Amino acid sequence: MSVLLPAILPVALIIFIGFIAGRTLNLKLSTLSQLSVYILCPALIADSLYRTTISAKSVLDLSLGVVIIALVMYLIAWGISYFFQVSSLTYRSLVATTVHPNNGNMGLPFVDFALGSGGLERAIIYMISSAIIMFGFAPAILTGSSLKKGLILTLKLPLIWAMLAGLALRLLGIELPFKLGEGIHLLGRSAIPIDLIILGMQLSNTRLTVAKYEFISTILRLLIAPIIAFYVGKMLNLEGLDLQVLILQSAMPTAINTLVLVTEFGGDAPRVARTIVVTTLSSFITLPLVLWAATGF
Repeated sequence: MSVLLPAILPVALIIFIGFIAGRTLNLKLSTLSQLSVYILCPALIADSLYRTTISAKSVLDLSLGVVIIALVMYLIAWGISYFFQVSSLTYRSLVATTVHPNNGNMGLPFVDFALGSGGLERAIIYMISSAIIMFGFAPAILTGSSLKKGLILTLKLPLIWAMLAGLALRLLGIELPFKLGEGIHLLGRSAIPIDLIILGMQLSNTRLTVAKYEFISTILRLLIAPIIAFYVGKMLNLEGLDLQVLILQSAMPTAINTLVLVTEFGGDAPRVARTIVVTTLSSFITLPLVLWAATGF
């Protein structure tokens, strides 16, 4: 309990504040989202990679784990869709809500509160790998088109360039003058509360409905995915924080950006929006259990 409450309550509090803000203030969600995607999260990524103490092996193993987990979850979603002979629209929606966890504005703060700075560094590696899958490959899967368009979209994201900048500064041993690194650090740390407020605002604007689709998606996203992550981590011989972060980030609810993906490239947007709400609310029950299990390894 001493580990669970400090990890859950701060996250829940900030999301609740965002929920109230979404209901009472005239804030533009799109503006805050752009602020996060194009400024705050890139600063967080660049700063974390600049300061990281993670070994190259851990980075490679975590990234490989993310890819394997995503592939297995995709095959499960495809198998369920094939077995039940669902429509193409439902199939694409199920893939989107199953494969992509909210490892950014939900995962980063949760891991930060639960596992500290070492866990946050690894959670960022997971998020970058997941973002490449989401924006590099998911559009092609959802539209049935080539990977070229998806990869072009990925290269347009500042997240990728922030990653390269952070790594370059780290590998070249460049120290930023005039305490510019501290400025980037402060900017990046503000991404975590802003992302949670965005999530709360998103929840305040989405109806809660639970049907068969939402139930299956929630089971896959919150329970099956972390179990798969555990076995993938063991297969890759991950231990300690590496394994714990792989499991926790895989146990996150459906990513909010999946709604953007299905709206742009194909899928049932209202159903995806409901799944985001259901998995997010349900995660406040499942995440403490996953955290309790993961910290026992």
